[in-house]
Amino acid sequence: MKLVFAGTPEVAVPALDALIASDRHEVAAVVTRPDAPAGRGRRLIASPVAERAEEAGIEVLKPARPRDEDFLARLREIAPDCCPVVAYGALLPKTALDVPARGWVNLHFSLLPAWRGAAPVQHAVMAGDEVTGASTFLIEEGLDSGPVYGVLTEEVRPTDTSGDLLTRLAFAGAGLLAATMDGIEDGTLHAVPQPAEGVTLAPKISVEDAQVQWSAPALRVDRVVRGCTPAPGAWTLFRGERLKLVQAAPVLDRTDLAPGELSAGKNNVYVGTGSHAVELLWVQPQGKKPMRAADWARGVRIAHGELLGT
Repeated sequence: MKLVFAGTPEVAVPALDALIASDRHEVAAVVTRPDAPAGRGRRLIASPVAERAEEAGIEVLKPARPRDEDFLARLREIAPDCCPVVAYGALLPKTALDVPARGWVNLHFSLLPAWRGAAPVQHAVMAGDEVTGASTFLIEEGLDSGPVYGVLTEEVRPTDTSGDLLTRLAFAGAGLLAATMDGIEDGTLHAVPQPAEGVTLAPKISVEDAQVQWSAPALRVDRVVRGCTPAPGAWTLFRGERLKLVQAAPVLDRTDLAPGELSAGKNNVYVGTGSHAVELLWVQPQGKKPMRAADWARGVRIAHGELLGT
């Protein structure tokens, strides 16, 4: 089939690579978000998908909005059979959805209908799911509600951050998306409507959502830290400034600290929660690079009974 691939971040690159490598399909063009400012100089940088497509000599389309008429006209000229999508980052209007004969097929990183929305992996980790996965589905105008072509499952490991889990799903999902394109082309794969039961939503995690509540149980604190790593980054307040929590671990045998109360030794930093303590392993003070929590604690000279979160 002739394909136009839509995607933007690094997590979409493995799927693009899988389709470029396929001997059954032609990636005629790539659709991605416009170049965005990055770094200290706020220089405009192309998306990872755009960079990979340019390396492969593939035409790159960067519409400000996918409803723009110039973009739609070019899409109609290319006349793709199908448009596979991975984390494109913009809503597709019906005028775009109607162009490819076999529709737009999204690789979504959850077992639909669970975790529909922008941050399925983060929500799966934060909810304590033991198993998640990826789904390919036909895009409709609703939020991730279209019929499903295929799924794969992936264990959520006890120490997984959302970044760890998303990396594994990106590579496994690349194979699923390529196989879905094969099945659509040869007519062996048919989309099945999602069940009405089991729908959960996964909206984007805001910076405010990533603030750790020390009155919560230690397992909840652990899930928030892992689920918000690497983005947007779990955080708390220390002496009125933000302190990012890069890595932490529950300590099941320590219950002597009040919620938010710090206890620092030579090589360990503990903080109380609503249940047992959490050990801080890596933190990132405001304006500085990540560092071991014990090194941070020595530098700031934590006072007896001092609290996080205030």
